[in-house]
Amino acid sequence: MSQSNNKKGILLVNLGSPNSTSVEDVKNYLDEFLMDEKVIDYRWIFRALLVQGIILKTRPKKSAEAYKTVWTDEGSPLIVISKHLQNKLQEIVDVPVGLGMRYGEPSIQTGIQELVDKGVTEITLFPLYPQYAMSTTETVIDKAEEVRKKFFPDIKINYVEPFYNRDIYIKALAESIKEKLPADFDLLQFSYHGVPERHIYKTDPTKTCSIDNCCLKDDLPSHKYCYRHQCFKVTELVREQLGLPKEKVMVTFQSRLGKDKWIEPYTDATLEGLGKKGIKKLAIVCPAFVSDCLETLEEISVEGKEIFLHGGGERFDYIPCLNEDANWVNVVKVLSEEKLAEF
Repeated sequence: MSQSNNKKGILLVNLGSPNSTSVEDVKNYLDEFLMDEKVIDYRWIFRALLVQGIILKTRPKKSAEAYKTVWTDEGSPLIVISKHLQNKLQEIVDVPVGLGMRYGEPSIQTGIQELVDKGVTEITLFPLYPQYAMSTTETVIDKAEEVRKKFFPDIKINYVEPFYNRDIYIKALAESIKEKLPADFDLLQFSYHGVPERHIYKTDPTKTCSIDNCCLKDDLPSHKYCYRHQCFKVTELVREQLGLPKEKVMVTFQSRLGKDKWIEPYTDATLEGLGKKGIKKLAIVCPAFVSDCLETLEEISVEGKEIFLHGGGERFDYIPCLNEDANWVNVVKVLSEEKLAEF
């Protein structure tokens, strides 16, 4: 590897995971995650009262039990898959590849430090989220900039932008779905992680978004920052790529927290009623995630399946995330190298 290549590096950043399934580790993880003002965007005092005064009193034990159902011999599925992605990417690029998590370990600071130790001075940071959201892409960039200014002031960082509408990503996602989609399915459900409605308005610098009235329109200035629009766009582009009729595809949003209004339609409520509408054979995919995790392996493929079958469904096929798919690894390579070339 040449000296010039050594000066550049790639840092993959995913959400994160508890260090173990112990209640204490899960509590520490949830505290860091939920106290992020980009996740629960209340004033600090109210956020602390909600998170530390209420949620952390009961949720860690329940979440720890859920994590135990998906934990592997290697550890947390999200961390394990992210490390495999890192290794596979390293095999096909000429610069060092690091890994960091927004919450938990390895941290963003740890990931940057490992690259710096290899002589890297220019980092392309890749938030592993296809769509833009305040609680994903935005908080990763904010944290990375905070870490850079405090610990690595001489390091330059640029960022891979949300890639929800990039052809190379859509083709990789569509191909992954096609490989696992049963021939006789009744409906393909795209379940995306939800966000509170107010997040959509907060992240819209144009202040023109009206959620339901503009998500399905084309080329509005608010769409660059509208998570809900970007989810619908991914679905439509993949549907076209697969050649499916519109009535065979739908969009829902999962993982609500608290009593605030979140973007709709809700995944759990939808699953409950599909059987009564004649949907007996359901396939479901979760394209807000590139790595399988608690929200896909437990919330959807276990809890979601139970809801669907209890409501009259007969067959439930969960389609895994892109994970370590070769086409996906190539997507990460191409998008990363585009940004590396900008230094």
